[in-house]
Amino acid sequence: MIRKHFQNDSIHLHKCEELAREINNVFPLSPEVQKAIGATQREIFVPIGFKHHAYKLDALPLSQNQWISSPLTVAKMTEALMPQGADSVLEIGCGSGYQAAVLSKLFRRVFTIERIEKLLLEAKERFAKLSLTNINTRFDDGNRGWKTYAPYDRILFSASAPQAPIHLFDQLQDGGILVAPIEENGKQVITRYIKNGTKIKVQRLESCLFVPVKSGVQK
Repeated sequence: MIRKHFQNDSIHLHKCEELAREINNVFPLSPEVQKAIGATQREIFVPIGFKHHAYKLDALPLSQNQWISSPLTVAKMTEALMPQGADSVLEIGCGSGYQAAVLSKLFRRVFTIERIEKLLLEAKERFAKLSLTNINTRFDDGNRGWKTYAPYDRILFSASAPQAPIHLFDQLQDGGILVAPIEENGKQVITRYIKNGTKIKVQRLESCLFVPVKSGVQK
């Protein structure tokens, strides 16, 4: 029985590595990000009815009218963070937990917030199953951030917003990076903000598609 369990894990990880290579063929990845995606079992984060689509480059529906981003989008957002050398990251919008799981391979400390309690509880179960002990979770309105452990080296929005909340830059380390899908003229654009003292440098990267960020919590 134990041997079968290890065989299944090996099969899943082989699929993850193939997925990472496929993404790299479409969107060149740094070795670190490719390795992180190749080591994260995406199948665990996908609803049972969509397991056969887990390793395709597609977004998939979750409960509560939410979506798990396509692995290609996750890769793009992760690369936009420029994670090399960073220690801590705050994610706004945990969802299935897949993005946080990928980040846990790149950062020593991951903090992720989810406003929908059911989604957060399910994500925590997945983290426990994968023994991801460096992910800290919080049930709250992500727009508030998480002051307790600030400042963060990186902040990532996993939901779109008309603009990045200005007060969250107070929770970002000087020299840190915030990445968010920003809504512009009916489209969404992956946007990178680099904090330099009181100045914020803005870099618009490429189009994307996310569910919109919402205020409040949902039990």
